[in-house]
Amino acid sequence: MKRPEKGEMITKLTDKFRDADAIYLTEYRGLSVPQISDLREKLGTDTTYNVAKNTLARIAAKEAGIEGLDDMLKGPSAITFVKGDYVEAAKVLRDFAKDNKQLIVKGGFADGTVYDAEGVNTLADLESRPVLLSKMAGALKGTMAKAAYAFVALPTKAVRTVDALREKHEKAA
Repeated sequence: MKRPEKGEMITKLTDKFRDADAIYLTEYRGLSVPQISDLREKLGTDTTYNVAKNTLARIAAKEAGIEGLDDMLKGPSAITFVKGDYVEAAKVLRDFAKDNKQLIVKGGFADGTVYDAEGVNTLADLESRPVLLSKMAGALKGTMAKAAYAFVALPTKAVRTVDALREKHEKAA
């Protein structure tokens, strides 16, 4: 690859690093073209799976302000650039690696944190964002219902106590 082509490639990779919500690094040695195509399809349209030269990827990551990926950019590397639900992408990579032993997840980067391979597997074990949000909403709804009941119950109890005292005074008089 000539220098102008390298410069173009670095610019494209830098943009991808900046635009991605998460980045996962894998070793793809031994995967066939149909297997890689299958992986790309499973990752979805918002995620790209690119093979890149490690040196160019290191430079692009640094230009994008991402540090800590150098140790993972060794050997044949493919970069997964995720837009959107990066937990789901981690699940796809983990499951694909279980079925295709040639794919090795090296690590990744999401929310300003560098993850090793085990960290990516931990991300894959999380529930997706919509599920977590719905659980949180359900918990808040239950808490709000209890609070509303408490706010209604206290004045009602006070009114009943005052009524009971009034009746007691009326009977005593």
